[in-house]
Amino acid sequence: MTPPPKHRSRTYEWESPEAIHSEAQTMSGLEFLRSGMLGDTRRPPIAHTMDFWLTQVEEGKAVFASKPAEFHYNPIGTVHGGYYGTLLDSAMGCAVHSTMAPGEGYTTLEYKINLVRPLTIRVGEIRCEGWVVHRGSRMATAEGKIVDLNGKLYAHGSTTCMIIPNWGKKDGT
Repeated sequence: MTPPPKHRSRTYEWESPEAIHSEAQTMSGLEFLRSGMLGDTRRPPIAHTMDFWLTQVEEGKAVFASKPAEFHYNPIGTVHGGYYGTLLDSAMGCAVHSTMAPGEGYTTLEYKINLVRPLTIRVGEIRCEGWVVHRGSRMATAEGKIVDLNGKLYAHGSTTCMIIPNWGKKDGT
């Protein structure tokens, strides 16, 4: 049996984040996320970089899927903690995003994650679910979890997001 190649490569493309932001301004958060899930609007560059995709969205909830790969690994032979963090930040943030009115935005102020067990390529496809716990006029909180297709928990977390009215307008916000 031939050993696997010592060096591997990965090539991918993405579209302008400015164009994506402009599209987002014209729709509610839920409309924008649904449009992206159906392929009608562009996926953000981070989704291509980390190789994850939106599979479900409703008001106050977002679910992403991904399949851990070698390019997610750290030097100790498991998936890097940043992968968990990126998935959870995305799912919890998009759960908040799904509650936005047109022109309204948000940003993550802080998030905390707990890694429960290691991910490897042997786990296969995973789901990262995020849901809103509280949505006020200025702040929102959300929680999330990463599970395999059998429901086994790999990580969970929480976030606080700041709501920004008139997101992207020329007044500096």
